[in-house]
Amino acid sequence: MRFSELSADPAIKLKLIRTVQDQRVSHAQLFYGPEGSGKLALAIAYAQLINCSTPALPRWTDGEEGGADSCGACPSCVQFRKLVHPDMHFFFPTSTTREVTSRPSSKYFLEAWRKYLLEINYRVSLSGWYEAIGIENRQGTIYADDANEINRILSYKSYESEFKIILIWMVEKVYSTAVPKILKVLEEPPEKTLFLLITDNPEQVIPTLVSRCLPVRIPRYRPAESPVPPEEDKLHFEMFRAWMRLCFSRNIPDLIGFATEAGKLGREKQKSLLRYGLSLSRNVLARRYGLTQGPVTGEEETEFISRFSPVLEEAKLLPFYNLLNSSVFHIERNAHAPTLFLDLSLKLTGLLKG
Repeated sequence: MRFSELSADPAIKLKLIRTVQDQRVSHAQLFYGPEGSGKLALAIAYAQLINCSTPALPRWTDGEEGGADSCGACPSCVQFRKLVHPDMHFFFPTSTTREVTSRPSSKYFLEAWRKYLLEINYRVSLSGWYEAIGIENRQGTIYADDANEINRILSYKSYESEFKIILIWMVEKVYSTAVPKILKVLEEPPEKTLFLLITDNPEQVIPTLVSRCLPVRIPRYRPAESPVPPEEDKLHFEMFRAWMRLCFSRNIPDLIGFATEAGKLGREKQKSLLRYGLSLSRNVLARRYGLTQGPVTGEEETEFISRFSPVLEEAKLLPFYNLLNSSVFHIERNAHAPTLFLDLSLKLTGLLKG
């Protein structure tokens, strides 16, 4: 994966490339931003550039937009393209499956991980990954065995390249018993070690982990010539719009049906729907004060925000936000989803019509 192949904010690419040019690569970096912002692809492109044998790194000037990138042809770049570089180590949420019945660890899912990333061209999502490995309605976790594996890997020298890279995707999923082991190596990393931690929700990452990393915010980037939204965003919008219309019309029988259907979704899809609602409420607030809105899925969502804004009055915004946010919290703790969505629907009905 090369920077030139990514549809990402040019300013972010420039910032990352300059750290390599200036030899100021921080040993631990936290890439954060909304789902669909391409954080994982950027992190892999960054790692590929760092370990490229013959990188093109001309000096940048303000306004310059090209020329600095990995070569894409050296043995290191070829291995990165296939996600098999021996000095690039991936860690991600896993759980027991039909094949892995106990003590799940990232190393048992590496083949599935590579296949998944290459098939979807790095447009990764947590729900998509869970579906790919078949963990059904369970929630993935990065366990202590993964932390032990990180420490084992770092006890050896690099195989081929200058830097040994540990990439932890969805670092907020690190289990509590694994945190102390990762913290220790973050505080005293071996020389020429790079940690790339990736998350959609930095506020859910344990603060002691965040404090030891250089934060790199990755905004969602959509070029003007290709404004087509991600399909998952469009589905979230359509489902959330239908839900809010049922709440506003006090259609209790259909709300019961909605809660039943929402309860059948996987937990990650349920949380994605609620987080979409949180994002939309921020857009409503931005519109009310004439500020720049976040990414929208198109004209239909823009119209919905304009119609929903008068309904979600200023005094209702914070309670609305808190109801959705607390529901995400309870889903993560295995609440009974149909009951939760029905309770939430009734509370939203009272709030919107109160």
